[in-house]
This record gives sequence, C-alpha cells and structure tokens, in this order.
Amino acid sequence: MQIFFAKKFLAFFDYFHQKKIFKHLKKYLGESLDTVIDVGAHRAETINKLNNFFKIKKILAFEPSKENFKHLEKIKNKEFKNVDIFNLGCGNENKKTILKFAFESSSSTISEINLNSKYFKLKKKAFLGATNKKLFTNEEIEIIKLDDFLDSNGIKKVELLKIDTEGYEFEVIKGITNKLQNVKIIYFEHHFDDMIKKKYTFRDINSFLKKNNFKQIFKTKMPFRKVFEYIYANEKFSK
Repeated sequence: MQIFFAKKFLAFFDYFHQKKIFKHLKKYLGESLDTVIDVGAHRAETINKLNNFFKIKKILAFEPSKENFKHLEKIKNKEFKNVDIFNLGCGNENKKTILKFAFESSSSTISEINLNSKYFKLKKKAFLGATNKKLFTNEEIEIIKLDDFLDSNGIKKVELLKIDTEGYEFEVIKGITNKLQNVKIIYFEHHFDDMIKKKYTFRDINSFLKKNNFKQIFKTKMPFRKVFEYIYANEKFSK
C-alpha cells in the first residue's frame, strides 16, 4: 500500500513535468518521426507518451529486466503496433552483466549502489517501510552496443534517442559513438544524488556530446528528486 501511494504521488507531479519536456521535443522534432530508440523502456511509460505526442513509424525499445519485459510484451501486443521490443540493455560493449532489480522497478540499475547513502535509506524507507526486505536483487542481463545494433539492422537515421538507465546513461552514449552523427536528438536523465556510484560525472557527458557536435537545448529538474533531465540536439541537423 505504501509503495502504491508513493508512486501515485510522484506520478501526479511527473505528468505536468513530462508534458513540458515533450512540448520541447516536438518543437525541435516536429510531429512525424521515422525512428525512435527508447533505452530503459521499463513498462512503456515513455512509449505511451511518445505515441500520444508524435506520429511515429517505428519505436525500438530496450528493457533488460525480465519482469519489466513481460509487462512490455503484454502492452505491446494489446496497444502498440509500431513498437519492436528487445530484452536487452545497452552499453559501451557487448557483454553479460548484473542488473540490480529494484523493489520499485523503475529504480533498477546496472551501476553500483551506495548502501550508506542517505538517499538510499530514505528510498528504502519510503517503499519498504521498516521491513527487512532488500530494495535490490541481482539479475543477469545481456548488454549490446547500439552501434552494432544500428549496423546490423541497416538503420541510417534516429530522430530521437531516449535514455533512462539510472546511472548508466554515459555508457549507453559511448556505445553509439560511431553512429552519433545519425542521431538528431538525445533525451536523457542524470542523477546527482549519491545513491548510485557512477564512473562519470555530468561534465563528462556534456564534454563528450559537445565534441560530437551536440548542444544542450533544454534542462529541467525532476520533482522531488536530485535528478535533472536534458535534451541535446545534433547541430548537424540545424544547419
């Protein structure tokens, strides 16, 4: 019951927050899109919004968690005809690794967890109360490089690359380095709390994207979290 009300509380504020973001995306992308990639599709929350805001030929959705993927399959078969789903994670190399699957599934991450973090303890209390249950359990997953995926599927252009991987965003971006020039917009989040042990900083992402001809065009803070969301545009497409 506690987790239900926590989710409902956040969802109320997130609705207006995300509506603002998608208006900005439409401003730069227009209404009709050929190819969108959703890395960290979870349970189709972003897919649903994308299909409400845009006319999209194909959404390629990646979700490494087996449990979340089962939900994706049900939703896709019932509601979405323009979505291909893959039970895979994305990173800077092809490998198998461990996903820390969260009791509150949208917080699942490949990155290391700081168990001494105040934010971790607060989150555990919010979702699990005083129980001794674990907030995270381990699950083996497979990761691929988007460079290889785009090559093998003959995809020449991606209008929107959305990344929500709870502290693994930079690894995803580095895995598409050779094809970044074919991506028009990158939309991702970055955690500034100390719960996730990232091997990079926001400055690293910003510097990398600038070197690859991307410019930050939008930034906003998520409600009640130490998390910011960013939109970067490939300047090649604005010329």
